[in-house]
Amino acid sequence: MEYNIVVLDGDGIGPEICKGAISVLERTGAKYGHTFNFRHCLMGGCAIDACGNPLPEETVQACLASDSVLLGAVGGPKWDHLGGDVRPEAGLLGIRKAMGLYSNIRPAKLWSSLADASPLRKDLTKNGVEIIIVRELTGGIYFGHRERGFEANGEEFAVDTERYTTHEIERITRIACELAMKRTKKIISVDKANVLENSRLWRKVVHEYVEKNYPEITVQDMLVDNTAMQIVKNPAQFDVVVTSNIFGDILSDEAAQVTGSIGMLASSSLGDTTCGLYEPIHGSAPDIAGKDIANPIATILAAAMMLRDSFGLTEEYAAIESAIQRVLDKGYRTADIWSEGMTKVAGSEMAKLIADEI
Repeated sequence: MEYNIVVLDGDGIGPEICKGAISVLERTGAKYGHTFNFRHCLMGGCAIDACGNPLPEETVQACLASDSVLLGAVGGPKWDHLGGDVRPEAGLLGIRKAMGLYSNIRPAKLWSSLADASPLRKDLTKNGVEIIIVRELTGGIYFGHRERGFEANGEEFAVDTERYTTHEIERITRIACELAMKRTKKIISVDKANVLENSRLWRKVVHEYVEKNYPEITVQDMLVDNTAMQIVKNPAQFDVVVTSNIFGDILSDEAAQVTGSIGMLASSSLGDTTCGLYEPIHGSAPDIAGKDIANPIATILAAAMMLRDSFGLTEEYAAIESAIQRVLDKGYRTADIWSEGMTKVAGSEMAKLIADEI
């Protein structure tokens, strides 16, 4: 089979980690008889530097015509002075919107070989940790009305609006329910309904939708501040979590650190088609860019998720995941997950070790 993949290398460590993931995909394709065609396009800060736009129209059209998209990371202090509409992150929000990707699935898994890397006590992680955060992607405060201005007294103000419709909440709830049906049939819905009107609508719609369409599923409501506390207090209680754009953004990073390293976790963004956007959940880490110390495993796992979720290549996905496990079991570590007694390797070497295990 032949697949066309757009690669958005992005900024900072993005090109390095994408290169590692591509090498693993190429080795997988060679073994299983697939051809992966890669087209590199600009998005983020590199696109701003090249053409003044974080998301050029050429990139949008290439992504829409592809079988799926692999993304490295975008952003960095170089562009922090720019306005919101021309910041690198605007490119990421824009491509998700253009591709109709309204759900972001972020599994936070504590790998057995990395149990000691978790900052939590072993008694809190002994039963394993695998939290799947289903984050709404194209609504909420990141896409709401925003405004800056001055009060009559000359004081400056800023406004960002949180807005959700019934339809947006229902469709992300469906994604969470489909996952929960394959697992524990339990969902924790995270909101701030004790304060926010938007969250009160969220809670109402989630319960009504589940009761009508998935009566086998149990829904537990949890306030976002309590959720943040519970993730570090008792992470094993979580399975599938569904929440809004901004809450999911924050909680998924916290869950990632609980599992040992943000450099180990991938995510998928999907809509109503199989063409998705796959990326690591970490940032562009400009402070370590070019030093060959960035962990490529999250991006490699993102590429593996693409094979499984967009292309239906489950055996190939399993082969990559198994290769990663074997490399970790042999004691190889990048700097972010290294501990005494392990063998520290460069990012490029880690990718090569995984490719060689395929």
